Amino acid sequence: MTSVETPIRLAIVDDHKMLLGALTEWIRGAASDISMVAAVPTWPELLTHSEFPVDVVLLDLDLKDNIPVSLKLSILKTTGVKTVLMSTYSDPAVVREALASGALGYLVKTEDPTMIVEAIRAAYIGESFISHELDIALNATTTGSPKLSAQERRVMALYAAGEPVKSVAYELGISEETAKSYLKRIREKYRASGFDVGTKVALRKRAILDGIILD
Repeated sequence: MTSVETPIRLAIVDDHKMLLGALTEWIRGAASDISMVAAVPTWPELLTHSEFPVDVVLLDLDLKDNIPVSLKLSILKTTGVKTVLMSTYSDPAVVREALASGALGYLVKTEDPTMIVEAIRAAYIGESFISHELDIALNATTTGSPKLSAQERRVMALYAAGEPVKSVAYELGISEETAKSYLKRIREKYRASGFDVGTKVALRKRAILDGIILD
């Protein structure tokens, strides 16, 4: 742990302003060795912030800005900033790609908030951090599951985590009808692979088994 005299300078980037506010307050109250110097909703606001570059960035993977996460990680690495990614979903392929691109930590937003502090401290000293549950999902081998597109995985993750279709559509910046079409396609793919995910409960169970969400 760093000393209180030289706290870890942290920035958070998340376009959900309620979550951004809650995380800011929680971290300020939970860790005296972490100094929250920036909390912004967009990537450009991070880069132009007066406190940038910081020591560690807690970066939302799901920002709707069409900027590849690999590019963001490359820019942060070049400026000497360590990165911990947050996301609403835990698809193993996405996690592996993020870690391979230079992220030192990966957190799913449904995990215990204390893990955020652990991940920030680990990143600061150059160590990687993922939760035990996510580690299990990464190392699990599921056979016979259909190949889903990145957007299909996002839809499945949000819906299986309990979000109604309307919220899924809003989160991903698509229409409700498009979200329904994705769900229909996901169910058809699973049916073709021999898995019945006709109900939301069945879809959730499958999403957990395939590592798309954590239990």
